[in-house]
Amino acid sequence: MEKKIAGIIESFTEAAKAATDSAAVEKLRVAFLGKKGEISELMKDLKSAAPEQKKEFGQKINLLKKDVEGKLADLAAEIEKKELEALINSAERYDVTMPSSVDTGSYHPITLIQREVEDIFAAMGFTIEDYDEIVDDYHCFEALNIPKHHPARDMQDTYYLDNGQLLKTHTSAAQNAIMRKYGAPLRAIFPGRCFRNEAIDACHENTFFQMEGIMIDKDISISNLIYFMKTMLSEVFQRDVQVRLRPGFFPFVEPGFELDISCQVCGGTGCPSCKNSGWLELCPCGMIHPNVLTAGGIDPEEYTGFAFGLGLTRLAMMKYGVKDIRTFNSGNLKSLSQFESL
Repeated sequence: MEKKIAGIIESFTEAAKAATDSAAVEKLRVAFLGKKGEISELMKDLKSAAPEQKKEFGQKINLLKKDVEGKLADLAAEIEKKELEALINSAERYDVTMPSSVDTGSYHPITLIQREVEDIFAAMGFTIEDYDEIVDDYHCFEALNIPKHHPARDMQDTYYLDNGQLLKTHTSAAQNAIMRKYGAPLRAIFPGRCFRNEAIDACHENTFFQMEGIMIDKDISISNLIYFMKTMLSEVFQRDVQVRLRPGFFPFVEPGFELDISCQVCGGTGCPSCKNSGWLELCPCGMIHPNVLTAGGIDPEEYTGFAFGLGLTRLAMMKYGVKDIRTFNSGNLKSLSQFESL
């Protein structure tokens, strides 16, 4: 056993001197430490040793294994350093002052429409806020007058996380935090990405973008909401756009409405994007419910306000004539690269 150990040390030393690249180091590792390597075979011989010698020989084999492993690690690091230096020295030199020949990318259409709408509302005195995508149940539902087990939650099939939090289903989840941050009077918009377990089709996605807007002051009415929405749409489309209000139930507003826009893809004649109705639901809206104002620390006896959840994804469809909402999340560069360059 002693002679075998000495022979392995000698052969390893000679082989290590001959190793000049990473491939040779790997072959060396397999030859001495692999399942059928020299040291593994030595462990098999240990079974035939006399009982009083097994402990002594076992310790010597373990020391040999650790010694080989350490030397292999040092050798691998040394060779890797030399290979890297050789690669750097042989690399083609580039003039970093030369202009790049790589084509520039383009902005995503939702980015473009979001920035445009932000500029429009900023010009009308609205503050632009940001909010988390992961929220708790209170801010997403309870603070919006949607208590646990309320049937309105069925309209927003939700992705819950293991810790009890959830991916926000609407930008309305920020209302309570914004109200408590600024109080009243207040004008603010807060765009963001939302998530719902939707049945995906030409006008529905499970990941989409909204822009929440709230205005709270004395004597605010639904006519103020209609004015701001029509002003925004006329700026986006650079022409008057036909809209309609129809009753809609949302627990956080009273009264509540669905603001629809005449389909800009088909001109109102009917297509898959608008489900052949000629209209596309763009913006759930209404007067903020007194319970929501109270939860936000605002006195509903003194202040009123409106809120809207503008669908940025659908607005981008109308603005750019995109017939299928799934195009935006498809990663299809042929479609998305048509927009404004970076």
